[in-house]
Amino acid sequence: MNKITIIGGGNLGKSIISGLASSELFEAKNITVVDKSKYNLKEVEEKLGVSTSQDIITSIQGIKWVILCVQPRQLDAVLREIKDVVTSDQILISTVTGTSLAEINEVVPNNKVIRVMPNTGAAKKLSMTCISANDDVKEELVFVEKMFNTIGETLVIEERLMQAATVLGASGIAFFLRFLRAMIQGGIQMGFHPHEAQIIAVQTAIGAATLVAENGTHPEREIDKVTTPQGCTIEGLNEMEHQGLSSSVIKGVMASYEKINTIK
Repeated sequence: MNKITIIGGGNLGKSIISGLASSELFEAKNITVVDKSKYNLKEVEEKLGVSTSQDIITSIQGIKWVILCVQPRQLDAVLREIKDVVTSDQILISTVTGTSLAEINEVVPNNKVIRVMPNTGAAKKLSMTCISANDDVKEELVFVEKMFNTIGETLVIEERLMQAATVLGASGIAFFLRFLRAMIQGGIQMGFHPHEAQIIAVQTAIGAATLVAENGTHPEREIDKVTTPQGCTIEGLNEMEHQGLSSSVIKGVMASYEKINTIK
């Protein structure tokens, strides 16, 4: 039976754990979560039935799959703690922003390393996970794709694009939610109660995304279907563009991308 250890039980870690624990790939009892926070450990143990520990060394011994799900500033300390214990047949899967495969291998040179960037949609099995690895892990990469397919969609990309994938796929959750919040606020201003506005805006967002995902069409094709001549939709769209909607979103994405390239 497959066993896996996740080092880090923060928000992203919990999302991954939640998805994996409810999949057919791992039994909850074969998932071990390591974290310094007793609160985080108690929460995942009670809600998901996984094993927990505050001891990294014991928790990774004999475990083939080890997910490093810590903050960038914590990664070096974790790698140095485990470098004399991990064996060459163990696969390290890093979710850490801004740290390359080569930088991880500088500390643990004998290990195969795979970088993944999921998002918090993993908790609902709706993650977008981008994956990159060197050529020496082709066989293991197949299983990692399968692993993260249990929590959403996966896409294998070149490592040079991992920073961009983090902005578009992970930070992108926050960007879409901020737009959703604005839609809800507009609904309230028009007269809906907040919970009513949220129901309408959320379901509309799900419908819009599903149309593009399942039809495979460009967003503009779906926009054309609901914009009639001299109608209220085109009036609203044009006003949003006059106020810089597309430009602001692109600038925000690029500002995030510029920032991520300075994080160490």
